[in-house]
Amino acid sequence: YICRVLNKTSATFVSLIILLSGIRAQNRNPADTVPYLNLDQCIVYALQHQPAIMHASIGTSIARKTNAINLSAWLPQVNLSGSLIHYDQLPASFSTDPHNPAGPLISSRVGAYNTLIPQLSATETIFSPGVLYAAQNAHLLVQQAQLSEDSTKINLVATVSTAFFNLLNNLQQLNVLKEDTARLGKNLKDTYHQYIGGIVDKTDYKEATITLNTSRAQLRQVKENIRPLYSTLKLEMGFPPEKDFNVSFDTLQMVKQIAFDTTQQLQFEKRIEYQLRETSKGLQQKVINYYHTQYLPTLSAFYNFNYEYESNTYSNLFSQFYPDSFVGVSFNLPLFAGGLRMESIQRAKLQLQQIELSEDNLKSGIYTQYAYALANYKSNLYNLNLLRDNESMAKDVYNVVSLQYKQGIVPYLNVITAESNLISSEISYLNALFQVLLSKVDLEKAMGNTQVKR
Repeated sequence: YICRVLNKTSATFVSLIILLSGIRAQNRNPADTVPYLNLDQCIVYALQHQPAIMHASIGTSIARKTNAINLSAWLPQVNLSGSLIHYDQLPASFSTDPHNPAGPLISSRVGAYNTLIPQLSATETIFSPGVLYAAQNAHLLVQQAQLSEDSTKINLVATVSTAFFNLLNNLQQLNVLKEDTARLGKNLKDTYHQYIGGIVDKTDYKEATITLNTSRAQLRQVKENIRPLYSTLKLEMGFPPEKDFNVSFDTLQMVKQIAFDTTQQLQFEKRIEYQLRETSKGLQQKVINYYHTQYLPTLSAFYNFNYEYESNTYSNLFSQFYPDSFVGVSFNLPLFAGGLRMESIQRAKLQLQQIELSEDNLKSGIYTQYAYALANYKSNLYNLNLLRDNESMAKDVYNVVSLQYKQGIVPYLNVITAESNLISSEISYLNALFQVLLSKVDLEKAMGNTQVKR
């Protein structure tokens, strides 16, 4: 069935290859060259310049930096600190009187008035539940950010395609109405000469004028619609509004792109929303595992090296130093935290249940989108075939009626009716063509077939 539609449609559009120049900004230098962009090139440009994509890409970079920050705790932590102390009064020290051991203690002032102690310390985490959790879910955080970026790209491909096809539809209608206006202008001249020659009455001349004015009004309206549609495409692409580009497309190639294998089965796993849910589920499971390991101790090794300078005067402070160093291992074992760990585990499990329960609703939503998209595609494709036949018949009817009018067989009202039917069929056929293309974009998105590059 699809091949039959393509064969008929290709016969109509094989001669229509249109290159339309975009709307030029005023005061542009004629020597400037304006690029020609087809749909694929517009999408590529949007993926490189659209702020939403850049924002999502930064989100992926942030996820990687966050992992680097969290995992840095595995590396040695080296710090340099120090303190400078000046005593107005030296601290007291008490000792036993060697001459009277049983008597009162003897107090004395010990130490130096000025003390400078620079300290170099290094610690290395041997085991920590928090750092282990950061290492286990690092790849999932990056994957989640990348999937979010892919989701933004997929939506952008759909919106750029929609804006591109809407603009092309308007441009095609503009061409049709230009031909119609030129044809009606010729009819008006013929009718005028017939009226002057007494072949037809004044009514035919007025009806021809009315029909031409109506066509001109439609043509002007379509012309005015081009600018906002062109601006919309620029907006979706992230293209600078002060610059221009030429829209180019091959209608024959567009017709070939209509085909879609409707026998494909919907696979939920291909949808980016489903992949994001699975990633969120994996992250939540890591949270549960983390709370389960919170009873484990934190173990680390440390090393300290101190340089101690002491002197009663500042001038001699650095004359002599007293170094000391030590190495050791420290651990922290949580014994009781008021039930924090168990309550955290239960809360994380409930949050995981929420994610799991959302799967059925997500699948239902995906299937509904797919069902609507598939129905629209099939309906629009069937409609395209019928309207193609209408357009062909409308052209034949107009040619016959126009000839009959010139021979005086039928009144001018028949010409007006045939002309109106021809314009309506041509516009309807163009709308149907682009509706098929748009519905195909929606169907590919619904089935998860829209591909983006990372």
